[in-house]
Amino acid sequence: MQIIPIHIEKEIELDDNIAELIIASEEIHNGDILVIAQKIISKQEGRIVELSSVVPSLLAEGISSEYEKNPHIIELILNESKQIIRMERGILIVETKNGFICANAGIDESNVKNGFVTLLPLNSDKSAENIRKEILKKIQKTVSVIIADTFGRPFRMGQTNCAIGISGMNPILDYAGTKDSFEKTLRITAIAIADELCSAAELVMKKATNCPVAVIRDYDFKNENSSICDLIRPQNEDLFR
Repeated sequence: MQIIPIHIEKEIELDDNIAELIIASEEIHNGDILVIAQKIISKQEGRIVELSSVVPSLLAEGISSEYEKNPHIIELILNESKQIIRMERGILIVETKNGFICANAGIDESNVKNGFVTLLPLNSDKSAENIRKEILKKIQKTVSVIIADTFGRPFRMGQTNCAIGISGMNPILDYAGTKDSFEKTLRITAIAIADELCSAAELVMKKATNCPVAVIRDYDFKNENSSICDLIRPQNEDLFR
């Protein structure tokens, strides 16, 4: 398996054609998996907000005072969230409107102009599907696309890249019903391969190298329709909420 970085020097702006930029930067093969940083998707889709334009609510002001956080960012977090899961030590863990459990609703001040933040895409599956279809249309190559973002983990230090949007592959490899090396039937082993591929891609993408895309080549998988929702654990199965 190969992991190939794609460097894009251009600052992504509203309505840029990300598929064209990828094609111009690297030869794409049938069966490639493209892992694309959420940040450039958000910029391309106009999911950028100038903080001075945000009017904090009384709730945002109260949380801001308690946790010493920017009230404008707090207001955006509230707007992007279904519910607050935890608030402690200046950290807000929320469930976003897309169902992700993450810090600050995925709102990020990095790699964007001072005074601005990026929000998560409204529909990352659709974002991935649009790029996949555009590449097929332009160069007749069948690829899969994963949109990746960096999430923390509740029981381990450090952050990892995780999938927040997908097109052209199942995000889970389910071993249920197969045999292990001792001929025992596996019952509940399901591997989140989309997250693992995102984490592998981050090793070459990094955070400040103008490398918002990585190509994963020669990984064996089935090209099929799916949704990132398949990775989101239903609340009635969540032991920690």
